[in-house]
Amino acid sequence: MENNVLSYLDETVKRVPDKIAYANEKEGYTFRQVYEQSRAVGTFLHKKGLYRKPVAVFMEKDPRTVIAFLGVIAAGCCYVPIDDEMPQGRIQKIFENCSPGLVICDGTTKEKAERFRFPGDICLYDEISHTQEDAEALQEIRKKALDTDPIYIVFTSGSTGTPKGVAACHRSVRDYIEQLSEVLGFSEETVFANQAPLYFDACLKEIYPTLKFGATTYFVPKSLFLFPIKLVEFLNEYRVNTICWVVSALTMISAFGTFQAVKPQYLKTVAFGSEVFPAKQFKIWQEALPETSFTNLYGPTEGTGMCCYYHVRRELKEHEPIPIGGPFQNTEILLLDGEGRLAREGEICIRGTSVTLGYYNNPQKTAEAFVQNPLNTAYPEIIYRTGDIGKYNAFGELVFVSRKDYQIKHMGHRIELGEIEANVAMIAEIKICACIYEEEKGKIVLYYVGDITVETLAAKLKETLPRYMVPNHIEKQEGLPFTANGKIDRVLLKNKYKGAKRNGRNQA
Repeated sequence: MENNVLSYLDETVKRVPDKIAYANEKEGYTFRQVYEQSRAVGTFLHKKGLYRKPVAVFMEKDPRTVIAFLGVIAAGCCYVPIDDEMPQGRIQKIFENCSPGLVICDGTTKEKAERFRFPGDICLYDEISHTQEDAEALQEIRKKALDTDPIYIVFTSGSTGTPKGVAACHRSVRDYIEQLSEVLGFSEETVFANQAPLYFDACLKEIYPTLKFGATTYFVPKSLFLFPIKLVEFLNEYRVNTICWVVSALTMISAFGTFQAVKPQYLKTVAFGSEVFPAKQFKIWQEALPETSFTNLYGPTEGTGMCCYYHVRRELKEHEPIPIGGPFQNTEILLLDGEGRLAREGEICIRGTSVTLGYYNNPQKTAEAFVQNPLNTAYPEIIYRTGDIGKYNAFGELVFVSRKDYQIKHMGHRIELGEIEANVAMIAEIKICACIYEEEKGKIVLYYVGDITVETLAAKLKETLPRYMVPNHIEKQEGLPFTANGKIDRVLLKNKYKGAKRNGRNQA
């Protein structure tokens, strides 16, 4: 069988050509339209002489953006998703890193794209998507394609401030989609609601299974995530039965009493990831949707999205984190200690097809994270070091412990900030919280949202945490900042603390 992601679309368009594939609240595109327009875009890029080159897709979150992605792949190139909500400095660094052969824009983003230092062409999607298809040229491109050819470059944060572009190929993406679909039970009846920005790998969970099964994906307007009741009403209006969202998007619904007003009527599958789901908030979801299946997913961008899963089917103890379970088929998880030996608790390392190609145009960072398997000295075998610490519980289930860089040394003790957050989240009045560590002053800082005073919270934490783990500084907030992919923005919180005046602040 052809190991090319576009073969999903080839088969589905024959079966359900007039079914809606991708839609937002304004318009939808059928599989026939997706097929025809993506091949038109591919033909245009071919005529421009682009082949095996990065092509930037700088468009608003829209069904046409996904079609542009597919068109880039049809031309034998790899797409680089960019969004105008990215900081301008970051976009410029992305352009400098991958030197895209061309930028595809829409009417909203074209003017913004022209502000950047970019020597290539900037083209409007609505113009190039009407290009007359050259079927013979596209077929020739497909014949020469390898399953190790990259299909996208997604940029993640870099510790030096320079974004790193993760390149993934047909082989790893197809393997991921096949395993994820089996685990979550996707089918032609699946109706997705996409939450993730299209410039993150998280959107793979909807984009490609939609093509594989002839399912439908609705793109949720970003504004609705500020209004939980309207968000749930959106799910009901479009009869959404499957969501694969970051934890913060789910807790935003449960923490503010949304289910007392409205519940998702059609939701049968809820998958979540990116952060630890606070036990109290998870229980609210379970009680509101007793017939719904819940699955914890884990995995980094460098592992083509998710690589581990856990179906929540047993009663979890009060302070027990939801396990990340075990790996998908065709993936192995190695827990390695500092000497590269197997350990019951150690760094989570990924082995298998899901490991991506590395960081685009960044051999130094690639060599640091994509390394030879230390357990195999017989032949070359690359594994990915996630930087996450995991361990096995009494049931033999893999449990996420913390980031390696999320462990601090405070007052002579090694402390996991995640353990502090877990204890805070168990307090009934807490809606959401985050801990940071201010190295210069040696202070553990806690920010939270909830109906409890700083003084009362501090007193409760002194009852549950060792003295050396009690935050030195606690602040109540109206809300916490999030990164574009839905994680709590701890870098911003740390900068906020460093830059704020110390006078007049509530201290624990």
